[in-house]
Amino acid sequence: MPEPTTFRIPKHPRSVPEARAQVRKALADWGLPPELAADVALVATEFVTNSVRHCEVTFSLVEVTLSLQDGQLLLEVSDPDKEKTPAPRTAGQHDENGRGLAVIAALTNQWGYDVRRFTKCAWATFPLPEVAPACSG
Repeated sequence: MPEPTTFRIPKHPRSVPEARAQVRKALADWGLPPELAADVALVATEFVTNSVRHCEVTFSLVEVTLSLQDGQLLLEVSDPDKEKTPAPRTAGQHDENGRGLAVIAALTNQWGYDVRRFTKCAWATFPLPEVAPACSG
């Protein structure tokens, strides 16, 4: 089983594509299917975007961790603003924002957040694909 992967990026909008690329690379290095990697990268993008947009701690970093636990992939995105927690809302038909957490709910087994000692951590779990037994010939 691969070791967890953790990286930090500046809390800035131009860091979001970098986070998505690093998630995709880590999952490709682990040999996970491209479909799963695309879903995890999209959820990571949503969580990182929320941290960038809502964290009010100046000059902070956003931390992204990927790990495999109990047959699932765990994605964690942390920032130091413990006051701004994720809250689903209903987006109007013409609203440009407000659908990210609905997308996250649709793509994950489960998602939530924890307030930790120094950070708030949004997390999501994804099922790992079954590995087909090798065919014997």
